[in-house]
Amino acid sequence: MSLLARVAFYPSLLYNVLMEKMSSRKWYNRIDETVILGALPFRGMSSKLVNEENVHGVITMNEEYETRRLCNSAEQWKAMGVEQLCLSTVDFLGVPKLEHLQQGVEFIDKHRQKGSSVYIHCKAGRSRSATMVAAYLIQRHKWKPDEAAAFIAEIRPHILIRNNQRQMLERFYQLALTSRAPQTGG
Repeated sequence: MSLLARVAFYPSLLYNVLMEKMSSRKWYNRIDETVILGALPFRGMSSKLVNEENVHGVITMNEEYETRRLCNSAEQWKAMGVEQLCLSTVDFLGVPKLEHLQQGVEFIDKHRQKGSSVYIHCKAGRSRSATMVAAYLIQRHKWKPDEAAAFIAEIRPHILIRNNQRQMLERFYQLALTSRAPQTGG
C-alpha cells in the first residue's frame, strides 16, 4: 500500500492544487478556535499560518517523503516558534494508530490551553488529518464519531473518513467515554 501511495503522491497532490484553484475547496479550514484542518502546509504559507492564524503547533499525518521537499522540517518550524508532532500514516487507506490519536489529542489540548492554534494536515486534509480532528472533537465534546465527522463535513465538505478510519474512531470514542468527564469551554 505504501508503494502505491508513493507512486500516486505527486499526481494526487497536483489534483488537490487544481481543485483548490478551480472549485470552492479551500487549502485549509478553521474547525474551532484551536484547530485548523488542511492540506500540506507549503513553506510559502508558513508565515501566514503563524502570523494570521496563530499557529504554534502542527500535526503532520504524512509519511516523511511527502513533506521532505515541500514543507518545513521540524527545525524550520521550531525556528518560527511552532512545535511539530509527526504521526506517520500511509496515504489513501492508512489508519492512524490509536496511540497516535491519543498523542495528537493531547498535543492539541496543550496548545488549546495556551490559546494557540494547531494546523493538522495530511496531503489533502481529507482523510488522515480529518480522522485526527474527529478524535479531538470526540475527546473534547464526547461526540460520537459520526457526529464529529458530520461537524467537520459542514465546514470542509470534501473530507473522506473511510470505514476503517471510522472503526478506529469508534475505538477512540469508547476510550474517551471512560477516560474523563467532558471538557468545558465550547
